Amino acid sequence: MKLVEAKPLNDYRLFLRYPDGTAGVVDLSPLVGRGLFAAWLQPGVFEQVTISEDGAPVWAGEIDLCPDALYLQLTGRRPEEIFPNLNVSFVHA
Repeated sequence: MKLVEAKPLNDYRLFLRYPDGTAGVVDLSPLVGRGLFAAWLQPGVFEQVTISEDGAPVWAGEIDLCPDALYLQLTGRRPEEIFPNLNVSFVHA
């Protein structure tokens, strides 16, 4: 799932919108200060979010998040519900 909108909000939250109309807010505060996400502690960095060509939220310093994982977090759905081929069993001949 590619994002069509990512808007930074207070307290390290992002408003997200997807092409299927799903929209809402995810709380990214648990990531702040950890590894690459320490960059968000610098004033104004978190607010500089953009959307990559792949539809992922990205920040300077090679920080990005998986739009599929954010969609799952936002909707509370399981991967199998969104990606039905995950349930396919392959048989080797």
